[in-house]
Amino acid sequence: IVTVNCARLLKADHHATNGVVHVIDKVIATTTNTIQQIIETEDSLETLRTAVAASDLSSLLESQGQYTLLAPTNEAFEKIPRETLNRILGDPEALRDLLNHHILKSAMCAEAIIAGLTMETLEGTTLDVGCSGEELTLNGKAIIANKDVLATNGVVHFVNELLIPDSAKTVFELAQESEVSKSTDLFRQAGLSSHLT
Repeated sequence: IVTVNCARLLKADHHATNGVVHVIDKVIATTTNTIQQIIETEDSLETLRTAVAASDLSSLLESQGQYTLLAPTNEAFEKIPRETLNRILGDPEALRDLLNHHILKSAMCAEAIIAGLTMETLEGTTLDVGCSGEELTLNGKAIIANKDVLATNGVVHFVNELLIPDSAKTVFELAQESEVSKSTDLFRQAGLSSHLT
């Protein structure tokens, strides 16, 4: 599927005497802002703005290139426990891994996304990007709230849930989500959970 500034290419290569015509499905608007400028001006990305500044990713998001930012909204950050958020914000390495997990290495417009697509993030992990009816999905969950916000260096999709990679979790958090969750409960009962956090 080919897109032009996130407009789907419907018919290509109509040859005329003075050139070639490609038919697309929407009007292309002028794009002047970088991904970083979108983050700086969008009210619903205030927490992300703070996180990007703390992780020193601003220069990347305003540089030339073609990226996809899965931008967690303020609502997405509010959904995780406050102590978990504070821990990640206070750990530069975990914060950088978290944000890099939300950046794809290429620009991916919604029109070009098909079911079963695996995309690599800047963190080196992968995300399953797909669709369910009209909704886009990440790892099987329809969490993209707003799509195809165009930037001069890529595209931004707003997501209403935080995607936390394993590298940004404590041993305790990883264990709670795995097959050893009962063992985790035993550590907690024995007063040893602090060693896992």
